[in-house]
Amino acid sequence: MATELEIKLSVSEAAQGQALKWLSDCSAARVGNRGALVNRYYDTPDAELNRAKAALRIRKAGDAYIQTLKTRGEFVDGAHCRQEWEWPLSGPELDLSLLEDTPLRNTLDLKKLQVVFETNFQRQVLWLEDGQSLIEVAVDSGSIVAGKARWPLHEVEFELKSGEGGKLVEWALALAREVPVFLNLVSKAEQGYFLAGIYHPEATRAGVPISVTGFLQALSVGWLLDQPFAVKDYDLARVTRAADAAGCRELWHQVSAELARGAPVRDLANGAKELGVLQLQLAATGSG
Repeated sequence: MATELEIKLSVSEAAQGQALKWLSDCSAARVGNRGALVNRYYDTPDAELNRAKAALRIRKAGDAYIQTLKTRGEFVDGAHCRQEWEWPLSGPELDLSLLEDTPLRNTLDLKKLQVVFETNFQRQVLWLEDGQSLIEVAVDSGSIVAGKARWPLHEVEFELKSGEGGKLVEWALALAREVPVFLNLVSKAEQGYFLAGIYHPEATRAGVPISVTGFLQALSVGWLLDQPFAVKDYDLARVTRAADAAGCRELWHQVSAELARGAPVRDLANGAKELGVLQLQLAATGSG
C-alpha cells in the first residue's frame, strides 16, 4: 500500500495544448514517456464500490497489466491524499485474491464485480525537479466510455514523488496563471460512474456554512453536472475569510460575481484563468 498525493486539473482541449507547451518549456522540466492507457473500472451491480468511495481498475499500458485499488481519501492543503494498492498482472482479468488483504474484503462480495466503464487516453509524462522535490506531471487526453455514452477527457495531473507537498500547489498555481484550469475534486472514476448512471452527486445544502473544501467540492459537482453554482443560496463567510488570508479577496469577489450571474461552472472554468487561480489560492490556505 502507498499514499498518493496529487492535484488534478481539468482543462479544455485547447488549454491542454497550451499547458503542455508551457510545462515542456520550463527549465525544471524533463520530458518523459508518451503512451496509450486503457483502463477498465469494476463495481458490483449495486455500485457498492462507488458507495464506499473507492475505485478498482485494471490498466493496460503497452504489454503490461496493472490492477489498482484507490480510496477516495482526503483533500488536504490543495492536494488529494489517498491510499493506493497496485499489483502487476499476467493478463487482463481481475485477480480477486489480491483484494483479500484490502478494506474491500469486508465491505462487498468480490465475486459480483464487473466492468462498468472505461477510460482510454494518451498520456504524456513530464518530470519537474524543483530543489529536493520531484513531481510527475501526466497530461491525459482521451475519453471516458460507459456503454454507448462517451465523455471527452482532458486533464493535467501533478503527483508528488518525493519532497515537499507544497510544491504541487506552487506548480499548479503557476500553470493556472498561464492557461485556464479547473481544480477538480471529481475523479476520473466518479466521472465514469456518473456517465454510467451509477454516481448521483448530492447538492450541498443551502444556508449551511461552507468550508473551503466544501466550496471546492460544490464547484466540482457543478462542473460535473454542467450547472451554475448559486452563490446567493449559501453561507460563504468561511470562504471569504480564507480569501482574505490568501490575499485574494478582490479575485474572490470577481469570481463570486461571475457565479452570481448564473454562468455554468464549466464555462467559467474554460473561459478565463480567474476561477482556477482562486481555487488553488484558497486550497493552499489549508483552511479546510
